[in-house]
Amino acid sequence: MAVSNFAGSPLEEIVLANPATFFQLYWSGSRDDIAYRVERAKQLGVKALILTLDATAYASRDWGSPSVPERIDLMNAMRFFPVALSRPQWLLRFPLSDRFPDLKVPNLSTAKDGVPAMFEGVMRWVQTPRPAWEGVAWLRRLWGGPLMVKAIFHPDDARRDVDSGASAISVSNYGGNNLDTTPAALRALPTIARPVGGDAEVLFDGGVRRGGDIVKALTLGARAVLVGRLWIFGLAADGERGGVGEVLQILRAGIDDTLVRLGQDSIADVSQDDLLLPRDFELQSTSRRTSAVTKYTSPGPAFAGSRSLERSAL
Repeated sequence: MAVSNFAGSPLEEIVLANPATFFQLYWSGSRDDIAYRVERAKQLGVKALILTLDATAYASRDWGSPSVPERIDLMNAMRFFPVALSRPQWLLRFPLSDRFPDLKVPNLSTAKDGVPAMFEGVMRWVQTPRPAWEGVAWLRRLWGGPLMVKAIFHPDDARRDVDSGASAISVSNYGGNNLDTTPAALRALPTIARPVGGDAEVLFDGGVRRGGDIVKALTLGARAVLVGRLWIFGLAADGERGGVGEVLQILRAGIDDTLVRLGQDSIADVSQDDLLLPRDFELQSTSRRTSAVTKYTSPGPAFAGSRSLERSAL
């Protein structure tokens, strides 16, 4: 389980509940601030560090962002009270919890400034210069344990990350939120997995909504798949067991159903012969060391299909 810098619960409580915790680090503040958070994660026994590079600056969106108050005070409580009343089951859970939401981000704290509020933490992150490749190597030396860089969208970047000490990378375009018309991350996955898959673990995230999506990603070169929005939807709808547990069961059932319909006994038996891919599905890119231009082929979806259908289509 990965826990973000922007999580609302302290890392101490999360690790206590789940010792197999990864810490997702945003490059925010000075190097002293980052070192403070890394040392805190070390002391708590965090299993791995995830450096987030697919969101190194705030991206404005044409459709705006959800209305989130800067703090919970009387005015905001009155403003959002009608919304809370429309979700009585959700509202009744608060008296059973040990704290009222304060919209602070305790995992973005620093040694001198304490715990910032959500928007204060966002502003610190936005104002922090983006890291260079040397920063990845510095973080690897500082951390000393497994380090995954999230997220990579070009094979040259993947190679530089691995050369800088990353033990894993995640192929992602941050859900397509940061740059309009960005190609689907799934199309970049095989191009990245082939050259570095033998030197580092390759993971995938972005757009995973069902078990069949997981099968596609694993078949195209990913070692594992990350999901974020799905379990958040489940948690918001019905808590940990009824919500998150149900999401995981749906994904597991989707994987099993896909394997049955492909006629395979396990994911290990699935190959690209089981995928129906358009001829120009895989992104072809020029090296950034010789050209700043990345050539993208036209988009096309991937479909899980039978071998006979795949052969006849091509």
